[in-house]
Amino acid sequence: MNGEDDDRDPPYRVYRAGEPDSEPPPRPAPAPGKRADPPASGPGYHVYRSRKGSLSRLRPSGLFRRRDRERDPDPEPRAPSERRRIGVRRLPKWIAFAVFGWVALSVIVFFVSAQFSPHVSDEAEAALSSGSSLATGSTVLILGSDARPEGTKEPGADPGGPSRSDSILLVRASVGKVQRLSILRDTFAEIPGAEAQKINAAYAIGGAALAIETVEKFLGNGLEINHVVEVSLENFPNLIDALGGIDVTTKTCIRSEPFGGYRVKLKKGTHHLNGDQALRFARVRKNLCAPNEDDQARAARQQELLRGIRNQLLSPRTFVRLPLVSWQAPRTIRSDMVGPGLFALFSDLVTGGSGKTRILMPSAPGPGGSLLVSDEEKRTAVKRLLGD
Repeated sequence: MNGEDDDRDPPYRVYRAGEPDSEPPPRPAPAPGKRADPPASGPGYHVYRSRKGSLSRLRPSGLFRRRDRERDPDPEPRAPSERRRIGVRRLPKWIAFAVFGWVALSVIVFFVSAQFSPHVSDEAEAALSSGSSLATGSTVLILGSDARPEGTKEPGADPGGPSRSDSILLVRASVGKVQRLSILRDTFAEIPGAEAQKINAAYAIGGAALAIETVEKFLGNGLEINHVVEVSLENFPNLIDALGGIDVTTKTCIRSEPFGGYRVKLKKGTHHLNGDQALRFARVRKNLCAPNEDDQARAARQQELLRGIRNQLLSPRTFVRLPLVSWQAPRTIRSDMVGPGLFALFSDLVTGGSGKTRILMPSAPGPGGSLLVSDEEKRTAVKRLLGD
């Protein structure tokens, strides 16, 4: 019996290395959720990867990918819908960065332009009162000069002699609040060192310095002028064109006699004007549609022009033009203020509300076609201007 058992094959097979028909034993199946171990016998060669340079470690993208591989050596690819959701979430952040960068660029352009813009005379700076801040409140005298190229003077303007202040505007500016007072150019006033006459003659006689002194003496009641801005109407078209034009609203039709080779013709209503058209609109002295209009109507048109500029500055359409507007704005004026002061003034004018401009009303006609203003009217106007 034992001999028969010895002749039978054993229940297992012995494999010897080197035999051609030898086969490796079957590998056990991997546990669920785990990878199968690589075969003991490799392909007969090794794969070597070159080592990355030291500079590649400084790249943020390479650094993040390396950390991701260490955290999850085999990350699952994101679905396209998930990638789209991530992109949409990041979009507002990139838009905010772009808006901030565009505004910052515009502010820098404004400061650079202001540094190269002309300044007022030393006499004008000496005539100003100190001790004020555009943050807490400052009184700014804005003088619109009637200087213009030869051949462009409108009917009724003096063709000879020095330039006069075509418009006189007082602005009380502080953060979030702006008050305005307009003085008619034909208002009768005593000019220091000269004969009493129309108030706009002070600018022609002694420039901005004498205009400051005359306005302070004329209004009285503790008014002090802290800053001055000289505006040449000749430079305004560049700013208005940079804004893409402005909208003005007329309560009556406007029709002027020809001046500078042009005639102003506007119907009653709202009109979009470019720089040259807006300048001619502000210069109209005699409106043939309303022959009874006086200098108050002309001052009202100039205030409408300033209101149109402010509204256009706040328009979303101006955002793409902001650097160009920032470059042109300081170049249209001459002031004692440099970059920060001018920027604060423009900011106050833009954010201070549209506010109606008060006109210093005359009480009776004066000598030489001038207009007389009562002391009570002056006192009330100064009180409202200063916010008392």
